[in-house]
Amino acid sequence: MKLYEINHIIHWQAANAAIVAAVEKAQALGIVINVAVVDSGGNLAGFLRMPNAFLHSIDIAIDKAYTAAGFRFSTSQWKDIFSTEAMLAKGMPPRDRLVVFGGGVPIEVEGKSLGAIGVSGGSEEQDVICAEAGIAALLAQ
Repeated sequence: MKLYEINHIIHWQAANAAIVAAVEKAQALGIVINVAVVDSGGNLAGFLRMPNAFLHSIDIAIDKAYTAAGFRFSTSQWKDIFSTEAMLAKGMPPRDRLVVFGGGVPIEVEGKSLGAIGVSGGSEEQDVICAEAGIAALLAQ
C-alpha cells in the first residue's frame, strides 16, 4: 500500500486503511463512530460514518482531524496546555474548527506530517483508542 504521494500528501489507500482499522476497533468496543482523515493541509482525504453514529459527530470528527493536522499534536494535549497557559485557555476554545478534547491524532511517517485522523462518537477515551488503531494499521503497512 502506498502511504503518500509527492510532497507527502496522504494517499487514498493509506487514508482508507486508517479508516477501516478505526471502524473495526469501534466495532470491537461496541460503539459507532464517525472517522475522518485529512492531509497535512487539513483537507479531507477520507471519511466514514458508521450506521447510527451521531450526526453532530460528523463535523466533530472532521474538525478533530483538522485540529491535529494543523497543530501536529493530539487534540487531547490541549487540556495540559490550558492548565499552564491561561490566556490560551481563554482565547483558543472559541476558534472556529478547533477541538480541544481527545480523538484527533496526527499522522507522521518518516518524520513528515501526512495529516491526521479524527474520531467522534464514543467517549473521549474510546475515540482516542479508535484513532490510534487507525494510525497503527496505516504504519504497519
